[in-house]
Amino acid sequence: MTRDDYFSLKASFMPGIAPGEKLSIPCYWFYFRNEKLLTQGGENNVSICTSSPKQLNVKLRFSQYLGDYEGIDCFVAEPQETFKPGNSMQFSGLRSLFEHLEADLFILAGRAIQVLHWHKEHQFCGKCATAMENRASELAKICPNCRFISYPRLSPAVIMSVVRGDQILLARSPRFTKGMYSTLAGFVEPGETLEEAVKREVREEVNITVQNVRYVASQPWPFPHSIMIGFSADYQSGTIEVDGKEIEDAAWFSIHDLPPLPSKITIARMLIDNFIYGTTQ
Repeated sequence: MTRDDYFSLKASFMPGIAPGEKLSIPCYWFYFRNEKLLTQGGENNVSICTSSPKQLNVKLRFSQYLGDYEGIDCFVAEPQETFKPGNSMQFSGLRSLFEHLEADLFILAGRAIQVLHWHKEHQFCGKCATAMENRASELAKICPNCRFISYPRLSPAVIMSVVRGDQILLARSPRFTKGMYSTLAGFVEPGETLEEAVKREVREEVNITVQNVRYVASQPWPFPHSIMIGFSADYQSGTIEVDGKEIEDAAWFSIHDLPPLPSKITIARMLIDNFIYGTTQ
């Protein structure tokens, strides 16, 4: 597997607006309630629910067709609050499903929750406040009054490893789990290139100047609607000074004294692993 498809779907998926004349049996239903996904099966055999709303006897607040995954139709839906899942079903946060849900299904769940977020956050026109309507030809909403069109939101963010010889720069955010350090990251601002965003974020957060910024890979990140664009960069100058807001601590680490690291499913861990393997080869 190359770095280009490391975080991509491994099987075929065709996005769509509406299913064909005949629904597949079964379908994947990505039911979300309060940001949590309904799954079925035990801890070691977690999968996406394949029971339809009719089978679950549940009324929906929202539903949207997502597309065809290897011949299986996929939907995202939000059940009413009164819905109670049956035996062997439970609602779980996506982060907790990292290592329990099949990789492709986790990626599709990320797509599903982003569509749900977009629907809930764009029910009214941002220009004239008229209730939006779904477009029949694409995944978009259109204002019947001023014809403004809204597409699902995507926020680009850069994430980067910064290397100085045989050391890597890692930092802690106040929201991280105890003891964990990761790479720096931040959102791209209007009017700047991705490479400029990398340099600005590192300078703002830890007062370090970097050079030789190189693209590595990207990863969809549904928390809530980002695309993480990974880079590596070399140290140029400066002494670490954390901003005290986004970052509470930062330091240079060698492969012999690494702190607790992010999950292997994250692009942050890929960047760190690239550093580890690069210094041991």
